[in-house]
Amino acid sequence: MRAYRLAYDGRDYFGFQRQPNVATVEDALFDALRALDAYRPAAASTSASDSQSAGPVPDRPQGYAAAGRTDASVSALVQTVAFDAPEWLTPRALNAELPAEIRAWASADVPDSFHATHDATARTYTYHLYAPAESGNDRNRGKLATTHERRVDDARFHEALDALAGTNDYHNLTPDDEGTERTLSLAADRDGDVLTVTVQAGGFARQLVRRLVTLLHRVGTSEAPLEKIDRVLTSESLPGHEGIPPAPPEPLVLTDVTYPNIEFAADEEAAASAQHVFEQRRIDREVGSRVAGQLRDGVR
Repeated sequence: MRAYRLAYDGRDYFGFQRQPNVATVEDALFDALRALDAYRPAAASTSASDSQSAGPVPDRPQGYAAAGRTDASVSALVQTVAFDAPEWLTPRALNAELPAEIRAWASADVPDSFHATHDATARTYTYHLYAPAESGNDRNRGKLATTHERRVDDARFHEALDALAGTNDYHNLTPDDEGTERTLSLAADRDGDVLTVTVQAGGFARQLVRRLVTLLHRVGTSEAPLEKIDRVLTSESLPGHEGIPPAPPEPLVLTDVTYPNIEFAADEEAAASAQHVFEQRRIDREVGSRVAGQLRDGVR
């Protein structure tokens, strides 16, 4: 068995887990493995925990499992997949058939009993929240109002972080009916107009991180009182008009998955390829930002 670390820009994909008739990261992975003749299709499985699907999943590598499912447009630095792989299948070899925006960059030999989903002891997500501080300078002040007009009081934001951390039932922050009690660690660091919110837990209910971010932003901008958090964390379900919607998925990244006693070794060539690909995508978006800024400033 071998485990692989995958980094991907998920903004053009309908999530990690494969689904019919849409592009997913897992589909791209399996297509690459088939193109490399790297596995014989496994028999159909009806195990939802192994396949991370509610029904049978044919045609996947023997022993295959993934660390978790990222939603549509969510990216990952360390998505982890493991399966019975041939000795020659290095991250570098896998990248030869993967799309450029999906890069394998590290691997580890693991016991046959290893399960990428169940053996993970912690998962960490990072959300890059555009949230100008109250004390900051706004070069756009006086221009057309945007959805980001409200400014964040960092002290209130961190109060909200502290109130949401710990062991709680987060049923009001997920569409899931089960698995809503979690123990979360939260932190936030400011870099200019962006607050980088980090959330760690053993596992996550659906949309939990993105709904947390919405709630944090509302409290930080005084759109909602700090007491709103107490109401969210009670056993009573919020009525629809008080519900907390998920923040946009694009700024969310799966940044760490922890496996005790498993040491991943970076494939230098594969890692360099990943760095090159994502640096080019960063440059393209920075240039696009300049274009949008010029269009904004030119409209009078």
